[in-house]
Amino acid sequence: MIHEILAVGPLQCNCSILGDETSHEAIVVDPGDDIPRIIAVLATHNLTVKKIVITHAHIDHIAGAHRLKQLTGAPILYNQQDLPLVKMMDIQAGWLGIPTPTVPTPDDTLEDGKLMAITGLAGSIIHTPGHTQGSVCLYLPAQTLLLAGDTLFAGSVGRTDLPGGDIRKLLSSIHDRLLTLPDDVTVIPGHGSRTTIGVEKDSNPFLQT
Repeated sequence: MIHEILAVGPLQCNCSILGDETSHEAIVVDPGDDIPRIIAVLATHNLTVKKIVITHAHIDHIAGAHRLKQLTGAPILYNQQDLPLVKMMDIQAGWLGIPTPTVPTPDDTLEDGKLMAITGLAGSIIHTPGHTQGSVCLYLPAQTLLLAGDTLFAGSVGRTDLPGGDIRKLLSSIHDRLLTLPDDVTVIPGHGSRTTIGVEKDSNPFLQT
């Protein structure tokens, strides 16, 4: 598997490019900004984007999705429970002092258990409400890889003080849906450095009970 991680935009969102070396098909997760950089990486590996997956509809994760779709024709996928956040994209832009991006409704919603597959690569959606109501993670068991969005971080968890946030739901999502994964699963959070399920289970101060 090809896996490139680009820290994009003013908040350095981790955008993942997942590609298959044989089929040259790709999934792009959280293209929040810097679309020319993303396109350049895709070209380097001769990849064709088949799906644009958004872990949640905060501006730093979704702002570049429309432009990427224009350039690639790939569908934009996110959980429809985050549509209220899309409707307040102008307010989100105001938080960062940037122009309001065009953010369309999803071409398909990401429900819990939904298969995310391209030729040669397959994963599934885990719905993890808490950071937002529609937050999801993408789990690729064959690669022991979890793209966690802003649900789980190295040594921390997602903030819940923004619209749609709920700390009890967040902690429940992490304990019930993520910490039950194998300890050796690599976690790529929405920002910052990678970690593993085992490390977070043992040492994350927010998860000790």
